[in-house]
Amino acid sequence: MPTDTRSRTQTHATSTIFRRTATSAGVLAETVVGSRRMWRAAKRSWAGAFRWLRETVLPVGWLLVVVGLLGFPLGLQLGLVELAVLGAAAWLLLVLAVPFLFGARAYAIDLAIADSRVVAGTPVVGALKITNANKRPVLPGRIEVPIGSGLLEVAVPLLRSGGEYAYDVEVPTRRRGVVVVGPVTSVRGDPIGIMHRERAWEQKHELVVPPETVQIPSTSAGVIRDLEGEPTSNVVDSDMAFHAIREYVPGDAQRHIHWKSVAKTGTLMVRQFEETRRSRMAIVLGLNPADYADEDEAELAISAAGSLAVRGIRDGRELAVLVGERLPELELQLLYGARALATVSRRALLDELSRLHTDVPVTPLEQLAQLTAEAYPDLSIAFVFCGSSITARRLQSIALKLPVGVTVVAVLCNQQAEPSYRKFGNVHVLTIALLEDFRQLLGRRVM
Repeated sequence: MPTDTRSRTQTHATSTIFRRTATSAGVLAETVVGSRRMWRAAKRSWAGAFRWLRETVLPVGWLLVVVGLLGFPLGLQLGLVELAVLGAAAWLLLVLAVPFLFGARAYAIDLAIADSRVVAGTPVVGALKITNANKRPVLPGRIEVPIGSGLLEVAVPLLRSGGEYAYDVEVPTRRRGVVVVGPVTSVRGDPIGIMHRERAWEQKHELVVPPETVQIPSTSAGVIRDLEGEPTSNVVDSDMAFHAIREYVPGDAQRHIHWKSVAKTGTLMVRQFEETRRSRMAIVLGLNPADYADEDEAELAISAAGSLAVRGIRDGRELAVLVGERLPELELQLLYGARALATVSRRALLDELSRLHTDVPVTPLEQLAQLTAEAYPDLSIAFVFCGSSITARRLQSIALKLPVGVTVVAVLCNQQAEPSYRKFGNVHVLTIALLEDFRQLLGRRVM
């Protein structure tokens, strides 16, 4: 059977292609490759062991290792019983500290916080439940819960298999901001502080604390209505509000010809109109630390700006809330930027105000006002919120950066001054010491 023979021959030929002869060169090559693999594996093991020791043994533990390595043999060699006992005690403490490391992964931890947004000052309590998920008891340990910039340490007692331990976690909400709770870390270690092991859970919660706001009058009444209700004196050739008529000039649109006047005078006359200014309000919020006497002044400015913006959103106004940003230096020059906060809803705005920082330099108010003018040339009124460090000269400079014809209201936050209303040139200045002062001043009419 030729076919079967050829098939067997091909199979045999194929199988012998990969057959290797155990020559001396092949054995040497395999030995070299195997040695390299073993070296790499040993290197990884030593690196892992060294990393484990560095993360597990604390400074006190390393001190005991040194005392044990030097004290016990030197004490025996020199006949110093005290030194030998000291070295033996160091080794004994190291051995006794090892059992406290077990059980680092035995806990099942659940941290629950019901609220995600609260008013500043509202007490918030989270529920921390620790369960022993191991089949054997776990020695006492410690749980660390980061809360904002602080750290809460919870001492966990000995737990039997399936045992639970509950703890109420109080979250401070005294000031505006975003408080991050977690991730929770389990710390296992001996009471002396020789060794410890940590395990972190990924679960964490974000608690938004918006700035304090007050109910202020509608933006169609009080100071805002008086300042914004002044008619514009600009006369244009095309708009909605009729103003007067004048003689025709070549280039005027024929649709604006006033035919009744033409019939009476026999001269072509065209209509003129008063410029209708679009009602858009801008809130320019300065955040430079140098512009405020302290952090409380900056918080007052943010709360006042938030109160006015919330009122504008409720009134359905076209509103822009701008804060400064500072970009990195490029070629020894500073690039300044501005950011418009979300005004689609009250909640979105307050969330963004909660995340503002007042401890880093940002775009100065002068540049921020200029960027506002470039982005919104159709403004009708602009509120500038600043601190007591801003002088009258700077207020004038800030106002000049805004578009011509825009009414500028500067809200000066000074907790040491009496609430008042003044006017420096073309800038209306409201000085407030409390958030309630802002509400009352906006409710009055400018005399």
